[in-house]
Amino acid sequence: MIQKLFGNVYCVGRNYVSFANEMGNLVTEKPIIFLKPTHSIEMLEGKDIPFYGDKGEFNCEAEIVIKIGRPYEKGIRVNELIDKITLGIDFTYREVLNEMKKEGKPWLPAKGVLGATALGEFLPFSNSILDQDFKLVQNGKTLQVGNAKNMIFPFQTLVEFIGENYGLGEGDLIFTGTPKGIGKIGHKDTLFVQWGECILGSCKMIKK
Repeated sequence: MIQKLFGNVYCVGRNYVSFANEMGNLVTEKPIIFLKPTHSIEMLEGKDIPFYGDKGEFNCEAEIVIKIGRPYEKGIRVNELIDKITLGIDFTYREVLNEMKKEGKPWLPAKGVLGATALGEFLPFSNSILDQDFKLVQNGKTLQVGNAKNMIFPFQTLVEFIGENYGLGEGDLIFTGTPKGIGKIGHKDTLFVQWGECILGSCKMIKK
């Protein structure tokens, strides 16, 4: 099972100014961190990913995902800590999330359900790919374009914050935030994530 390949799935909210502005949110002084269960993970291998049509608007958000290769130690640098890197999609039931926020409840029903976390093909961690734009394409149309240089909190800040407050171990994943341009998903929509010239994964969305 893919779930056995990974540990904790940490996600970073509002890590791009463009996204915070798009959603009408303030930029925070510290990273916003939430968790997703490993059972929500699907691989972007060209297969169908189901979503529930009775839960309201369903959104897709492309993000750089880093995979931790060894336990965090204070002072460790990201090039020693990160094992691999990829692009992922954080799926969100937007109306459910808004309701959870309004009631002050955890985000799990909006972001942690089965199939709500998708991962592309992992690549070795290198600075060369970080210099390139990544994008999310929906039905042949570019929906999002992002670049690691535009993150509010860079990798080093994120691993230090998460490692010192919550812990980081081998196999843990960090979804590092999404840029503006999140899209609404419909039945039979096709999605793929691309970094530079390399397509890292695709899927078709099926409404249940």
